[in-house]
Amino acid sequence: MDYFTTLLDLLKTEREADRQQYQQLTQSASVAERRANGLTWYPIAIRGSELGRGDYLTVEVERTTHQDLSHQLRTGVPAALFSNHDPKTDRVEGTVSFQNGNRLKITLLTDELPDWSRQGKLGIDMLFDDTSYDEMQDALRQANALAETGTNQLINTLIGTAAATFRPEITPPALPRLNASQHQAVGAILAANELAIVHGPPGTGKTTTLVQAIKALVAQDHKQVLVVAPSNAAVDLLSEKLHDEGLNVLRVGNPSRISERLTALTLDHKMAEHSQMREAKKLKKQAGEFKNMAHKYKRSFGKAERDQRKALFDEAHRIMKDVANTEQYIIDDLVGRAQVITATLVGANQYMVRGLTYHTVVIDEAGQALEPACWIPILKAKKVVLAGDPYQLSPTIKSAEAARNGLNVTLLEKCIALHPDAVTMLNEQYRMHEQIMDYSARIFYNNQLRAHASVAGHLLFSGDSPLEFIDTAGCGFEEKLEGTSSTNPEEAALAIRHLAQLVAQLAPLYAPASFPSVAVISPYKQQLVLLNEQLDHTPDLQPYRHAISVNTIDSFQGQERDVIYISLTRSNDRGEIGFLSDIRRMNVAMTRARKKLVIIGDSATLASHPFYADFITNAERLNAYQSAWSFMA
Repeated sequence: MDYFTTLLDLLKTEREADRQQYQQLTQSASVAERRANGLTWYPIAIRGSELGRGDYLTVEVERTTHQDLSHQLRTGVPAALFSNHDPKTDRVEGTVSFQNGNRLKITLLTDELPDWSRQGKLGIDMLFDDTSYDEMQDALRQANALAETGTNQLINTLIGTAAATFRPEITPPALPRLNASQHQAVGAILAANELAIVHGPPGTGKTTTLVQAIKALVAQDHKQVLVVAPSNAAVDLLSEKLHDEGLNVLRVGNPSRISERLTALTLDHKMAEHSQMREAKKLKKQAGEFKNMAHKYKRSFGKAERDQRKALFDEAHRIMKDVANTEQYIIDDLVGRAQVITATLVGANQYMVRGLTYHTVVIDEAGQALEPACWIPILKAKKVVLAGDPYQLSPTIKSAEAARNGLNVTLLEKCIALHPDAVTMLNEQYRMHEQIMDYSARIFYNNQLRAHASVAGHLLFSGDSPLEFIDTAGCGFEEKLEGTSSTNPEEAALAIRHLAQLVAQLAPLYAPASFPSVAVISPYKQQLVLLNEQLDHTPDLQPYRHAISVNTIDSFQGQERDVIYISLTRSNDRGEIGFLSDIRRMNVAMTRARKKLVIIGDSATLASHPFYADFITNAERLNAYQSAWSFMA
């Protein structure tokens, strides 16, 4: 079918682009360069090891230096343990089976640590992740085969060859904590036969709505619900909220952030607590003892010793088979008792849940999900709930060609266009002052978004302005190109000077411990370096440094702060604004602030784009426009 063959072609193009980028980052790169690119932990120390399923060795390691560097090592990615003694030959491949803070576990394709692991310094390299591409490709091929039969109602609906249908007799439960649009969304999810879509603009309580809907689905169907999202962070948030509602949640794939409460929901932790696990541990210890005895035999020995060594290894393997059977029983028991299983999109196919099917699959943050990845969980369901916002950040795509040819259009966007009757938009937001919300509501949400009374007028202090646009036009703040990124040193200095003035106003009103939260964000990574330097060299801000974070716009999707500063950075006489022209990214940036939003930029450069020209006019209308000259005295 053309629909899926097109997707398969796009996925192939994306895989090749991704592989080429990975090779460029790693070929002939030193260990220090790979570490700086987030592909390597080095040096590491081994903190423990144990034999796991299939006689594979799981090794726990800890990053001993450079612990502040961000990295891409996550549960499920392929990786290799290597020694700096000879990194090309002294390496063994495996898969990251757990990652939390500066510790991870890697399951190696061997049953014992190689001799070289005791020599030189060790590290972990991330390998190119063919596995997730294979999973996506397999899912698209399966979906294609099902689509060609024409009998799968869910697939027919999602690709637009059938209408979404609903059961009008379904009455949603009374949920007094939800507002009217949230309540309507829960009702639509319960009534849908194939598809329900929850469009959740910023601050509208999408997570709260989904949690109540999932709870109602479990009660309605008495069946497991699969809940997935493209990122570990989104899965973790939902897992925690569902657990708080009293549901039995099994988090497949380990949470990547440190949280004891989340760890308690993982399969590893639940297995460790299971009544049958003591027997499995005892057997594992016994197998290890047999292997140790076998290893004590030297290489030069006679037939009797060789037979004895073989007998010990055979016994160890026999015991490990018993362990595997016991562990499989425990896994089946835990999976069977879970009411909700949570995972990333690709994680929905991990070995312990690979063969499961569900009545309903909920895909959160569907606006950030690559469509081929969505088909992995969809194939396990009769009904799908898509939740997200098509006007916030779209998925990261490595291939410009694949993006141009349609891979950047998400399943959420396609289904909103195909099935408007299946969409419920949450229309009341609980985050922003109404002036901060105003422009996004008009441009992206057709003026349907309103501020709840509890936030509509909230300010840092009486008389403060919730919105400020500071115009640097005519100030000579020229952008500079730093590699592939842009910087604007004068704009960075102005942002921090303005922040210092605001902090001076707030200091008499708030103790440092309860100081309003502040984020200074920019689309450009190199601009963040300058902003951090300015921050660190402003003595008056140091008592409040704990309340101030600096990061890219993309990293703030899903987050909020009392105060947001946006340094737009671009300033040139050509009207070039680069990826500021991605107005969905700006929607994310502008909707992070609760009580105050300060945007700094050059109107002469920005006004080349209608989105910014209109925003500046809007700021003037709200009396929120100021020239940077007034701060330069």
